[in-house]
Amino acid sequence: MTAAPSLSLRGIPVLAQLPAWAETLIALALLGAIAWGANFVVKRIALRYIMRRLPVEGAAPIAARLANIVPALIVAYGIRAVPNLPAPLGVAIGNVVAASIILFLALAIGAALSLANQIYERRPEAAHRPIKGYVQVLKIVLYLGAAILIVAALMEQSPLLLLSGLGAMAAVLMLVFKDTILSLVASVQLTSNDMLRVGDWIDMPQLHADGAVIDIALHTVKVQNWDKTVTTIPTHRLIQESYKNWRGMAESGGRRIKRALLIDQNCVRFLTEAERDRMADIALVHDHIDRKRGELAEWNARLGPAAQIPANQRRVTNIGTFRAYVLHYLRANPRIAQDMTLIVRQLAPTPQGIPIEIYCFTATTMWVEYEDIQADIFDHLIAILPEFGLRAFQEPSGVDLRMIGARADAA
Repeated sequence: MTAAPSLSLRGIPVLAQLPAWAETLIALALLGAIAWGANFVVKRIALRYIMRRLPVEGAAPIAARLANIVPALIVAYGIRAVPNLPAPLGVAIGNVVAASIILFLALAIGAALSLANQIYERRPEAAHRPIKGYVQVLKIVLYLGAAILIVAALMEQSPLLLLSGLGAMAAVLMLVFKDTILSLVASVQLTSNDMLRVGDWIDMPQLHADGAVIDIALHTVKVQNWDKTVTTIPTHRLIQESYKNWRGMAESGGRRIKRALLIDQNCVRFLTEAERDRMADIALVHDHIDRKRGELAEWNARLGPAAQIPANQRRVTNIGTFRAYVLHYLRANPRIAQDMTLIVRQLAPTPQGIPIEIYCFTATTMWVEYEDIQADIFDHLIAILPEFGLRAFQEPSGVDLRMIGARADAA
């Protein structure tokens, strides 16, 4: 191999009598100036010209890191021409420059991977199948490989020699990267099974997470809670533990209402003929009253003389009529989804009364509208209870106890 020619300054008359160390310093300064000039030309002129013509936005970090290779190459080849430079120092500088070139290439490839992820996130399916976790895995492999090559360049050893020693460190690496391996497996499962997307509302009480997913990375998933705090969840915890994803509710277009109205059992009774006729004027239960009147008349007629005893008769109750009213009221409400489950049922009696449960779905999934619809329904039902001779159960308060005391005193 032919040695590189020395950058001799002896041909310049003014510098002909300089000592060797001064000639070396001047040559180093000249080499540095050339490298700086090349860096200036590449970054300030050539790079700006190229960036104006690149069709891809966001490629500037990649080009900037690649541009750093030009002055590094000038130093790598120019250092051989510096006269009187000690051989060990020249080798050391060459090794550092070679390691720097490897680092610049690794950073450029890492920036290219980030750009690829940004471009992918603009696609419609990116929210369903994010690749950020995979990109982070590739970056980890890239930087590990770059670190091995950098060490090999600085030590002037073969990378294979360094890799051969990694076998003995496998157990240590498995321990160090345990969370990374678990998170990688979890990320693959979450993505392949479409279990989690950015924008999903999830509820994970054991980690105090209740809000929208704002970021899915390799190691962590960030959830912005409804109180605007952010909970960071290790990715592998989403596979190991259970959580509730409300995406199905959002995609269905309806949000469930499941709430019971507690009726005081003492007010449940049969309706009189006059009350039944009066309630028949209520539009929502008119058909129900007419149907019940015919059904019960037919039933009681089959009893014969036994129908003279009221206990043998079937009669209409106020709570049953109220339940029919609620059902028809919900079916007539345009803000209730009529193509989804709609039930008004009576649950088992409790010490607080008889629960009349409403189970239906609103025609919207928006939180504010949902709460407004739910409140309007129960406002109306609570207010109309007296029309059916019913009252809601409420545990005695201080005012009730004072009224009882006042009546006792008055008596």
